[in-house]
Amino acid sequence: MKFILVDRLLSVEPARSIKMAKQVSMAEEYLADHFPRFPVLPGVLMLEAAVQAAAWVVREWDQFHHSVIVLRGVWGIRYGAFVEPGATLVVQADVIKLESGKSEFKIRGTVSDAVAIQGRIELAHLNLTDQDAGLAAVDGAMVAAMRSQWHELSRRLGV
Repeated sequence: MKFILVDRLLSVEPARSIKMAKQVSMAEEYLADHFPRFPVLPGVLMLEAAVQAAAWVVREWDQFHHSVIVLRGVWGIRYGAFVEPGATLVVQADVIKLESGKSEFKIRGTVSDAVAIQGRIELAHLNLTDQDAGLAAVDGAMVAAMRSQWHELSRRLGV
């Protein structure tokens, strides 16, 4: 992940749903180029925030078995309200289907109770060793990093 787009875990129901927040700051580099006179969080990064939130549901459900969780499909994504610097995007991801290797979620992001993004996403779950057994150490390091990040995100909620 180049950008970590979810700053805070607000709630989680294991294998069911997650709600996370992204505080948008003017210090984020991409805002200088994305509408310079009207900086807003780009829609693709709202989508990535939803993907990252949903991926935490998968990781916790499969006990961090997969090192890589990526976007596989998108359906009916609609954008609404702008997310400006100083605003908080609250993303909720609700499980539609959760199985080994793939999952589907209904996602919704709001800012000040206005819908900023909504739709459905599908994620693929995999390990690098599926393609190259020599990458086991990389898989292990990635899983360890994700476990550490989850610990930091979830410790305030006592998850």
